[in-house]
Amino acid sequence: MVYLLLGTGFEEIEAVTPCDLLRRAGVEVCTVGVNGPVVTGSHGIPIQADCALDDVSLEKAEMLVLPGGLRGVASIQASEKAMNLIRAFSEAGKFVAAICAAPTILAKLHLTDGHLATCYPGMEDQMGDAVMVPETDAVQDGTIITGTSAGCSIPYALQLITALKGRQAADDVAKAIVFRT
Repeated sequence: MVYLLLGTGFEEIEAVTPCDLLRRAGVEVCTVGVNGPVVTGSHGIPIQADCALDDVSLEKAEMLVLPGGLRGVASIQASEKAMNLIRAFSEAGKFVAAICAAPTILAKLHLTDGHLATCYPGMEDQMGDAVMVPETDAVQDGTIITGTSAGCSIPYALQLITALKGRQAADDVAKAIVFRT
């Protein structure tokens, strides 16, 4: 099970693309409403969350995914439950993935300290002791996966699939959607 946190103001493409591609790869994804059952993204698109923060089961989980969007990131950071959940996933050795502005949440929790990471260009100064990898779509270092921006949502999602199901599964999804690099 992959849980995808949706805080009010999340970047829609950074949430929907990973959700869609993971499901195409046969991965169960549950969208989690941080601020309620219907969460509105940064461009006014409302998404009906599959569950609430209290419904997340760490035992069933393989990965936690955080989309960016400055207001979405602020919504997650303002939620003690959400921040504790991110910390719990990391402490349990589960994958924690974040894209765009969301890797700064991981940095704030010191989860990226000493790890290779990427984030939205210009936010590197908010990444603490992460080892920044510039000009890359997505990077994985152990159980930490980070992506750069909305425009990198497909390669980021394919990296999530690779982490969970292997390179062949990611290649199969890329071929099915006619993704060209």
